[in-house]
Amino acid sequence: MISGQGAKAAGSGDQAGPQDRASAPSPYQTSAPPQHPQHPRHPQDQVAGGGRPQSHAAWGYPVPETTPILADLRTDPPGPVRTATLCSVLAAAVLSMLFLGDGLAINLLIVAIPAALAAYFASPKAGSRPGAWSLTWAVGGLALLIVPALRDAGWPSFLAVVSSVVLGSLALHGSRTWLGVILSPIGLCEAVWKGLVWGWRGMRERGSSARGAGPVMRAAAMTAALLLVFGALFAGADAAFADLLGELIPDTSPAGVPVRLLLLMIGAVGALAAAHVAASPLRWDRLVVKPGRARGRLEWALPLIVLNVLFGAFNAVQLAVLFGGYDTVLDRTGLSYSAYARQGFWQLLLATLLTLLVIVFALRWAPRDCAKDRTLVRAVLGTLCAMTLVVVASAVRRMDMYVEAYGLTRLRISVVAVELWLGVIILLIMAAGIWGARWLPRAVAASAAAGVLAFGLLSPDAMIAERNVQRYEDTGKLDLDYARQLSADAIPALDKLPEPQRSCAIKPIADDLGSERAPWYATSLGETRARRIIEKRPPSAHWGACGEELTVVSYR
Repeated sequence: MISGQGAKAAGSGDQAGPQDRASAPSPYQTSAPPQHPQHPRHPQDQVAGGGRPQSHAAWGYPVPETTPILADLRTDPPGPVRTATLCSVLAAAVLSMLFLGDGLAINLLIVAIPAALAAYFASPKAGSRPGAWSLTWAVGGLALLIVPALRDAGWPSFLAVVSSVVLGSLALHGSRTWLGVILSPIGLCEAVWKGLVWGWRGMRERGSSARGAGPVMRAAAMTAALLLVFGALFAGADAAFADLLGELIPDTSPAGVPVRLLLLMIGAVGALAAAHVAASPLRWDRLVVKPGRARGRLEWALPLIVLNVLFGAFNAVQLAVLFGGYDTVLDRTGLSYSAYARQGFWQLLLATLLTLLVIVFALRWAPRDCAKDRTLVRAVLGTLCAMTLVVVASAVRRMDMYVEAYGLTRLRISVVAVELWLGVIILLIMAAGIWGARWLPRAVAASAAAGVLAFGLLSPDAMIAERNVQRYEDTGKLDLDYARQLSADAIPALDKLPEPQRSCAIKPIADDLGSERAPWYATSLGETRARRIIEKRPPSAHWGACGEELTVVSYR
């Protein structure tokens, strides 16, 4: 618990001098219990103000330590909250209240920009040029929030939002190691309560001041409250004014006020948490994993050399199949074209994952004390990585065969994307073996974020619809029931189908969209395009025709 005097000294802002700030107790330190001249008569007696039993040898128990678990990872306690930080937090909270209640689209980016500014102004390095990696994480995190503005499908937007939060945590913490990259998002969760207390102290200090930012912030808060209340009253009194207001800002009816207030609190708490992390980040890089005990050359190298031989034999068969044709292999195995593809992909995906695990343990146990050991490690693991790339290519080719036979689905396009990303990781490991591995954790995280961004920008639902429509034109086979489950992003491709297949595929998607349009800030580009197509050419097939088409055309 932070004492009131410590809070006042820590949040005094411009009124406290350097000497006062230096003597102020840290909010992350606990004061020692006062010493009494006489010992307590009972172990249950507590020290005044400390709330803890006092230590004495006669009782045989120590005073419990109350140092925070993460105290050793924090560099310095956060300084006083800056006015620019509080203004940015207020902007993020107000924008959250106005724009986040009707759906997710470009409004996420609108709210994220002032939250990012709050973190920037709270940083001790504010005003200086940010580092290359910090700038990369910040720009990448904001760029990922473009995906919900472009795509109607929820699953790529969800991946983009989660990845944006992870990149934001990396930008705030500046982590470089594997543990730092993995644990950075925990710092945001840890700062939720502390950021709220930290911001409240800054508001209280400025609110009690007759000068500076106190009057400005009070005036801004009063102005927002008046606009909200009287705007809601006028909108309820006149329909024309409500329509005009509704085109610019969200619904201001009294019924939606509790939800808006909740969004206001969420926006303020989130922006304060980000600013608190920027002011006092946790240095996760201080966590060090104990290196593994180096093994002898025979102990670690022989299994990997044998594994390389096995990979080589498998890759030779894959090349023979590629140049010799699949017909011979299918005749010998007795498998169908699609069964051969389906049987092999999942095994090859698992083989790729296990290979990465083998590389991790090999790097932990392989000796690298002399030049010969380092050369042997590079040769053996480099060969294994090169062989694994052939496995990745074979897995992707098998999935392509399976898609040709059964069509493209969300699961199939997702696992292909994961397999391609694993291939990128293997390439990065090979590059780290040549130029060093200090940059490898951040490069892997950047490749994952870039893959999520590309996945969202390419619109997976649109790709699925385009591939299946092309397959229908070539073979006359279409899983119409699956096409009806896609999002509005698929309508431009499904619009190319002939009738009644077109109407049967589009009608359920159009029904999900409904006739009521969402506000401009909560409408994606995919939904806008779909509505234009539906309005221009509404689905015309009736239920009976669609039922017959589902029976005849569906093929999974």
